[in-house]
Amino acid sequence: MTKIYDYIIVGGGIVGISTAWQLRQRHPDKSILVVEKEDGLSRHQTGHNSGVIHAGVYYAPGSLKANFCKAGVEKTLDFCHKHQIPVENCGKLLVATNVQEVERMHALFERCQQNGIAVELLDQAGLAEKEPNITGLGAIWVPSTSIVNYRQITEKMAEEFLTLGGEIARRTEVVGLAEDDRQITVSCKSDGQPLTLHSRFLISCSGLMADRLTKMLNLATDFQIIPYRGEYYRLAPKFNQIVNHLIYPIPDPDLPFLGVHLTRMIDGSVTVGPNAVQGWKREGYGRLNLSLKDVSEMLRFSGFWKVTAKHLKTGLIETKNSWWKPGYLKLVNKYCPQIQLGDLQPYPAGIRAQAVLKDGTLVHDFLFAETPRSLHVCNAPSPAATSAIPIGEYICGKVEAKVGDIPKEAAAEPASESASEPA
Repeated sequence: MTKIYDYIIVGGGIVGISTAWQLRQRHPDKSILVVEKEDGLSRHQTGHNSGVIHAGVYYAPGSLKANFCKAGVEKTLDFCHKHQIPVENCGKLLVATNVQEVERMHALFERCQQNGIAVELLDQAGLAEKEPNITGLGAIWVPSTSIVNYRQITEKMAEEFLTLGGEIARRTEVVGLAEDDRQITVSCKSDGQPLTLHSRFLISCSGLMADRLTKMLNLATDFQIIPYRGEYYRLAPKFNQIVNHLIYPIPDPDLPFLGVHLTRMIDGSVTVGPNAVQGWKREGYGRLNLSLKDVSEMLRFSGFWKVTAKHLKTGLIETKNSWWKPGYLKLVNKYCPQIQLGDLQPYPAGIRAQAVLKDGTLVHDFLFAETPRSLHVCNAPSPAATSAIPIGEYICGKVEAKVGDIPKEAAAEPASESASEPA
């Protein structure tokens, strides 16, 4: 008789692995499989971020992002300490460099207080005392911000999941989904060969491919994933001690991007970035990238044209600075004038999976979609890595509530059906 998994989770990033790990702890008697199309875990957003454990400064009070982030800081640190994963509590400074940014800084300071985050407002002298190499009119000091390697966290969670009896199928890409009142049939390509899996419930944590998974089940959704490239540089090694904290600009509240910042990495280096430029390939990490399929989908989506028109000026400036290195450098020099062009060394880019609605609205918070037998994480914006453990808890709770609503007779196995199983 064909094996039917109790749960199949699509996506081996930190959100998918966190969910699988916690679901296995809560239901040790259930069969749980993670399906990942790459040959390793955390190959996309999880493995291409700044490695920051965010305190939750930017997020609207009461939003899922704010609640997840606040809970995520403590849980992430506890997990790292328990498993001896290196963490550095270096703190963060959000630096205002002009009058408009000073106004935004005070508004952001009030938001921190509303979110219950311990912060301190610094004047120009206070900023200079903490960071002699940084110039600005003032800053918000966030002492609770830390840095870590999220790939290490993901690998450790996966190790725990496997130890508890979970399964992971790597090099297995989902190419089709079909749902009936008994199960979800998952059509895959595993090492290039057809593979059919069956599950009583499916959880999609597929990041850059989130909208494609919903379309496979004909879900009526109002969004599409639009990729935005975040390009980084690494500073020359002589600058590894240039800052004592993470240095961020005061962000534009109308945009979901935080601006180019100086980030101390857990390996001792310092990176600069990211910017936010239009991506033309969902997994395009190289300098020149183009996917006809990805571009065609974007151009046929009305939300792409509307969001592009709304932020046209910003997009053009970001694109110019992407190709004209002095423009990129200027974004850093406004608060760190010592850095010169030759100090910006190559570093891998990242791709942000940004959900955009048909009316052109950028989705700032988490977004979910559901069918009777599936739950889809459609938008998991920063700080998803920081918040991976509480996000996983939240997903487990939603799934348990849904599974409890499925009639027992509908959960019975089909009499007979043949299919392959993952190696």
